[in-house]
Amino acid sequence: MDTILKHNRGIALLIVLAVITLLITTALELNRRARSSVTATMVMRDQVTLMQMASSGIQMAMAILIKDKNESEVDSMQEDWAEPDTITDFLSVLNFDEGKVTVTIEDEMAKIQINALVKFPEGKDFNEPQHFLWARLLQSMIDQETEALEDIEPVGIINSVKDWLDSNDNDAITGLTGAESDYYEGLEQPYPCKNGPFSHLDELVRVKGITPEFLNGFGGIQGLARYITVYGATDTGNNKFTYDGKININTAELPVIAALLPEGNEEFAMAIYEYRQEKSDDQFLNPLNKDWYMNCPGCKDSGINKDLITTASDIFEIQASATLHDIKTTVSAVVRREKEKKSGKYQCKILSWQTR
Repeated sequence: MDTILKHNRGIALLIVLAVITLLITTALELNRRARSSVTATMVMRDQVTLMQMASSGIQMAMAILIKDKNESEVDSMQEDWAEPDTITDFLSVLNFDEGKVTVTIEDEMAKIQINALVKFPEGKDFNEPQHFLWARLLQSMIDQETEALEDIEPVGIINSVKDWLDSNDNDAITGLTGAESDYYEGLEQPYPCKNGPFSHLDELVRVKGITPEFLNGFGGIQGLARYITVYGATDTGNNKFTYDGKININTAELPVIAALLPEGNEEFAMAIYEYRQEKSDDQFLNPLNKDWYMNCPGCKDSGINKDLITTASDIFEIQASATLHDIKTTVSAVVRREKEKKSGKYQCKILSWQTR
């Protein structure tokens, strides 16, 4: 009898231990799930907060651009919107309890307008001054990295870009190296030629001869996308548009300035680039008024086509990055400054918005 009782007690003890183990396991799992739920909720809360912070940065940048437009018709690297320290001072008024926001503003009109390569609204023929710009830019990029870009052919790329843009899909290809729908529909993964303006830069990798590396850069080398833009359309009425292709020489990067110069005058590019940034005691020395670049030492006969340049811009890309609890969200917005018809006041219209 004692043996049976001891046996039953042993079984009961095992059952109790099993139940306790099950309860502990269940409790631990419930605790894990609760912590995961809390963590997920906190992450979601932080992501919402980050988006609001980044959006505040975009709004602040638009306010800076409107203020600038009200003060001056000229846009240059000497203004508040282009000065990182000044932008930081503006952002300080946002006064977030936690985290931080950084903002950069870049001039889209400092770049070559890709859609201006063809004369719109007709959309058939080369815009010859823009043809010149493309040839100069592509060749300078290849010259800098001959080995890495040895298979890139400027003429082929220009002809293919022109065929992608123009409306002559049923006509012969441009030159011997262009490409219309017959070429693209014969690929392993076929698609038609657009025969119209580019809507975004990523579309360029669909064009014959342009690789993702050449477009976006590789190994620390800037890609073509850094120097071109899809923006710049001007309404001509009757649902038609054109692209003037003018580049803001006050904000253009060095390779774009070099592309504006005739072959053999490349040495003027650095002089022009540095002239507009010369400072003394944190004050810019050289005002960037009309034809200022001709005042640069030796640049009076630089040969820049005045029809290709401007000193004013109204389309900008704003990047706002918000950081909170080791999480980062970046918002990129392209905006256009324009005057509101009713109030007569300037505002910024958002043309594109991306979050990453």
